[in-house]
Amino acid sequence: MLQAQHLFFGYSSIRFTPDTTPTGRHASDRPGTTSLAVRDVSVDIGHGSITGLLGPNGCGKTSLLKLLAGIVAPHSGQVTLDGQRLSALSRRAVARQIAVVPQETHPAFDYTALEMVLMGRHPHLGAFQIEGPGDIGLAYDALDATGTAHLADRAYMTLSGGEKQRVVIASALAQQPRVLLLDEPTASLDLGYQLEVAALLRQLSREQDVTMVMATHDLNLAASMCDTLALLRDGRLLGHGPTDEVLTAAMVRQLYDVEADVQQHERAGHLTVTPVRRAG
Repeated sequence: MLQAQHLFFGYSSIRFTPDTTPTGRHASDRPGTTSLAVRDVSVDIGHGSITGLLGPNGCGKTSLLKLLAGIVAPHSGQVTLDGQRLSALSRRAVARQIAVVPQETHPAFDYTALEMVLMGRHPHLGAFQIEGPGDIGLAYDALDATGTAHLADRAYMTLSGGEKQRVVIASALAQQPRVLLLDEPTASLDLGYQLEVAALLRQLSREQDVTMVMATHDLNLAASMCDTLALLRDGRLLGHGPTDEVLTAAMVRQLYDVEADVQQHERAGHLTVTPVRRAG
């Protein structure tokens, strides 16, 4: 299980401490102190589950993903994977267990799709070690799993948006992670590619037993894919639990200041959210 416990984090050179005020408020959360991106967030992410992080712009979703990945360290609190603190592990050891799919990927050189996927093998290689036949085989397996094996020799930057995203997911799979963290995996994709990527992620979750955490603005995507949701606003956790229980009209109003209809869609087989108007 991936767990976050009482995380506080802000982008500042100031070092926060876990001291509390007499009223119980965290010292770094008082008026006039540096703004925090994540404020006392605790979440439990079950093995093999898909968890969605929802909330408006600037609510702390990407910051929380970075904390879960061990990319940044919390000012207080901790992240653990099966009881082991990420802070006690090397970056290489973390990367062997947790992979990240960023919102956008811009390689510095004109790599092929296969070369992009082989980058996922780097945490498993020693210093100055190059990929061997086993690594290349795993890269092709990842390309096969994402339906991109036929693109192996194509230049990555010549691919369509949906193809690029599939290749980046293949690179993450080549790391052989236990946990996959995705930041807006369908952003900037047209509707057809959004459906393809969503179907791919559901398939990978089932077949490869990978735990996934996905930050997204797409409420309907989250409703169709996620077992559980964590709802963030102003860096705080407003709700966390099963999707069917947490995704309600009242919670959408609290999260986005928007009135919405939230109903079960018979044909889609999941909840759908239809925005109606700004809450007045």
